[in-house]
Amino acid sequence: MSLSLFYVCCRWLHLTALITLAGASAFTVLLAPAGFRDRLSTKFTTLLRLSAALSLLSAISLLAAQTGLMGEGWYDIASADVWQAVLNTRFGQVWQWQLIAALTGVIALVIKGRAGQVLLLLSAIGQLTGLAFVGHAAMLEGTAGTLHRLCQGVHLLSAAFWAGGLLPVLLLMKDIRQRISQDEAISTLMRFSRYGHLAVSLTILSGIINARILLGWPPSSFRLYSQLLLAKVLLVALMSGIALINRYLLVPRFRRREGTSRRSFMILTVAELLIAGAALALVSLFATLEPA
Repeated sequence: MSLSLFYVCCRWLHLTALITLAGASAFTVLLAPAGFRDRLSTKFTTLLRLSAALSLLSAISLLAAQTGLMGEGWYDIASADVWQAVLNTRFGQVWQWQLIAALTGVIALVIKGRAGQVLLLLSAIGQLTGLAFVGHAAMLEGTAGTLHRLCQGVHLLSAAFWAGGLLPVLLLMKDIRQRISQDEAISTLMRFSRYGHLAVSLTILSGIINARILLGWPPSSFRLYSQLLLAKVLLVALMSGIALINRYLLVPRFRRREGTSRRSFMILTVAELLIAGAALALVSLFATLEPA
C-alpha cells in the first residue's frame, strides 16, 4: 500500500470513529431522558469503546503517515529528526492537542456515571473542532481564514450529530418494542429528530459557505477536487431525501402499520449510514487535493 493511500484510509477511519463517538455520546448526554441515560450508556458500551479507541489509534496513524509524507516515504516514519520537524509545523502543533483530546476520550471510558459520558462527548467535540485548524481550513489568514475555520467547525459538528446519530437510532429501534423502555426510547428518538433538522440545515449551509470560500463563485475550473466535491454534495442530497422519507412518511405510520413501516425505516437508515460512509471516503480523498 502506498503511503498516500494509507493516509487517506487513516483519515476515513479517523472521521468515521470521531463522528460515531460524537453521535453516540450526544445520545447519552444530551438526548436521552435522565432516567434512561445509564441504560443507554450501557447499551452503547461497545460502540463507545470501539470509536474512542479507533479515534486515538487513527490519530496516531495519521501523524505517522503525515511524517512519512513530509519526509521521503515509509522509511522516514522511523526518523526522529523528521518527527521533530513535523511536530514543529502548524499541523504538528494542532495534532498534539488532537492526541491529548483522543487520549482523554479513552481515559473517559473508565470513569463511571455521567462524568465519563460528558468527558467522552467533550473529547469528540474537541477533536472535531481541532480538525478545522488543519488542512484546507488552515490555508487562509485574516477574516477569510477565521470565517472558514468557524464554518468548518460548524460543518463537522453538525454533520457528526446527523450522521453519527444514525447507528444509535438503529440500536434504539429494539427498545421501542420493549414496554419497559418504550417511552424513553421514543422520547430520545424524537429529540434526535427535532434537533436533527437543525443539524442537517447547518451541515448544508456551512458546506455551501466552505465551498464558496475555497472555490469562489463562479468556480474558475472543474478539476478533480471540484468533481469529488460535487459527488459528495449529491450523496448528502440523497441522505437528506432519505431522512425526509423516514421522518415524514414512515414514522407517522409506525402505529398503523408497525411491522412494515419499521422495517422500511431501518432499511433506509442503513442505506443512509452507508451513503454517509461513502461521503466520508470522498472527503478523505479530496482533502489531499489542491482546490481549484
